[in-house]
Amino acid sequence: MTSKSGLEFKVGDHVVYPAHGVGTVAAIETQEVAGMALEVYVVTFAHEKMTLRVPTKKAKTAGLRSLAAEDVVGKALTTLKGRARVKRTMWSRRAQEYEAKINSGDLISIAEVVRDLHRADNQPEQSYSERQLYESALDRMAREVAAIERIDRDAAVAILTKSLSKQPQPQAAAAA
Repeated sequence: MTSKSGLEFKVGDHVVYPAHGVGTVAAIETQEVAGMALEVYVVTFAHEKMTLRVPTKKAKTAGLRSLAAEDVVGKALTTLKGRARVKRTMWSRRAQEYEAKINSGDLISIAEVVRDLHRADNQPEQSYSERQLYESALDRMAREVAAIERIDRDAAVAILTKSLSKQPQPQAAAAA
């Protein structure tokens, strides 16, 4: 759905905004800003109880995109089954990298964060910040998968958890 003016979404379309995840285009409005008419997408995020207005001409540069295609979802689920790649850098640096991947809005990057921070029942506990990043990435990915598959979030989490449980067991100190 791309036109010469950038991205074109209709009212009711599900879209992904990188910093907030899956939302719905509630309206396309024309607002007056600094004396100029500005056409904006009104995107609502029900799970965050938030409304965002994105200028239609800036939608693409802002990162607003359609839901991921089936092949991208397949690659993301395959990524979850892969071996966790944990770098031997300071946690603060890795946390920044994980946060950047989550906020990129890229489903495969988010899947990498979920894979890397997932802990099986037989593995040591996560720190609070690790758990927060994991939950954030899992939620973001589950909401997009749920919107694509037209299922609820809990069913999407079950699909992701099933893919995670098929991942090979990491060695004592996995390093990339």
